[in-house]
Amino acid sequence: MKRLIQKAQRGNDQAFLKVFHHYESDLYRMAYVYVKNPDDALDVVQEVAYQAFKKIGTLREPDYVKTWLVKITINCALNLMKQRQKVIQLKPEFDEIVGKEEQDIALTLTLADMMETLCEEERSIIVLKYYQDYTFQQISDLLELPIGTVKSTLYRAVEKLRNELKEADYYGS
Repeated sequence: MKRLIQKAQRGNDQAFLKVFHHYESDLYRMAYVYVKNPDDALDVVQEVAYQAFKKIGTLREPDYVKTWLVKITINCALNLMKQRQKVIQLKPEFDEIVGKEEQDIALTLTLADMMETLCEEERSIIVLKYYQDYTFQQISDLLELPIGTVKSTLYRAVEKLRNELKEADYYGS
């Protein structure tokens, strides 16, 4: 993979496409968690492809290409959300979380609702930790936050979700 990335950095379009396609499904899942709409998630992934293609030469360490792409994905998703913030949705829809098979749809919808109560930083850390299986160090590097801040923010966010679940009577004491 490293050689493919280096070829892409030297301008090989086919190498870039192979690298991007390797991570595309992960990027889509990440985008979907943020934008909660399949079409918007595809738009985000398309924008990520464009941005990454333009800036592949700026990637300093080929070993961190996935982290680099995820960071671009998060930024593109947040930008799309900011653009759409002015649109008021009268009836929000919550689709199933992509890539997860949930037995209890009510709990899935409740968690989706509750994730909305978290701030962007808390949501990002939860998504990276539990949906993408990133380590604390990787999250720290990606979000440019001290590792202690990542850990304490994750703890606070999980506690918020637990309390919300208890209040909704979905979580046993």
